[in-house]
Amino acid sequence: MSIGQLMKHRQLGLSDEQAVGMYKNMLRARRFDERGMVLQRSGKIAFHVSGIGQEAAQVAAATALHMQQDHFLPYYRDYAFVLTIGMTMRELMLSIFAKAEDPNSGGRQMPGHFGHKKLHIVTGSSPVTTQVPHAAGIALAKKMRREPGIAWVTFGEGSSNQGDFHEGANFAGVNKLPVIMMCQNNQYAISIPASRQLGGRVVDRALGYGIEGVRVDGNDPLEVYRVVKEARERALNGAGPTLIEAMMYRISPHSTADDDMLYRTREEVEENRAKDGLPRYRQYLADCGLWNAALDEELAAEITREINDATNYADQAPYALPEDALLHVYADTSGEG
Repeated sequence: MSIGQLMKHRQLGLSDEQAVGMYKNMLRARRFDERGMVLQRSGKIAFHVSGIGQEAAQVAAATALHMQQDHFLPYYRDYAFVLTIGMTMRELMLSIFAKAEDPNSGGRQMPGHFGHKKLHIVTGSSPVTTQVPHAAGIALAKKMRREPGIAWVTFGEGSSNQGDFHEGANFAGVNKLPVIMMCQNNQYAISIPASRQLGGRVVDRALGYGIEGVRVDGNDPLEVYRVVKEARERALNGAGPTLIEAMMYRISPHSTADDDMLYRTREEVEENRAKDGLPRYRQYLADCGLWNAALDEELAAEITREINDATNYADQAPYALPEDALLHVYADTSGEG
């Protein structure tokens, strides 16, 4: 196969620099996630929810969206997504260390509850899939105000059974709202396999709500990019929402409180690790002549420095004051707020 035939990213409108940038963000997210696991096991942080194995789809989707026009409602495994749209490693570390400077919640929330006004990341909460009707509401506001951009929301296949998903999808379909809903089907809802969670396919639910449904290999970042880019264009052209089901596998345990060997085998995990999108994409870049072992070693060292800096910064940062727990809870009637 010729180099020209290999350059799929160029056919999709991605420059070589953008294609390499996607890999860099995938690896940054992977290394952050691995560091989070180590920090929790060493007692430096209390809890970590991992997204290892889901980086390819998250980075690709973020790359296909518009950072200034769109609004984002990620779910708790979306580290790669939020890194790609502009959150810094320090900000993510401040979050998992629960420090006052954490931009997501000021150290009040569990890790993975993203919120960043400057980056258009809408605050999430612990009840799963409540962000779907929120995304529909934001999309409605954009449509009524004739504002550019779309609302983007993600969730897992387990939480796609929650009522919030169906209410949000139905409302979006009825009103032809500019919203994209991406289910990251990682095969497990905590310890329950998808075969015991779903009677059918998540993507097929789109038909019942009169919206576009697309299933994509979540380990193939270029296919995810294509699907999300096309969905965004449809939304901007008034064709309404899209439900995307990105198929992937959660390589890591559900969280640091989970023993995944109680419900799946090591062999199953290793079989799916072989399909991991990160090394697959690295090989694609190498085949295109855009990447090599020396560049990979250089990137690894750069990311290690970035993560070490972020870890040290967050570890030494102050916690919120106890009395700050009362901020933003009650109305301020003093006239000063």
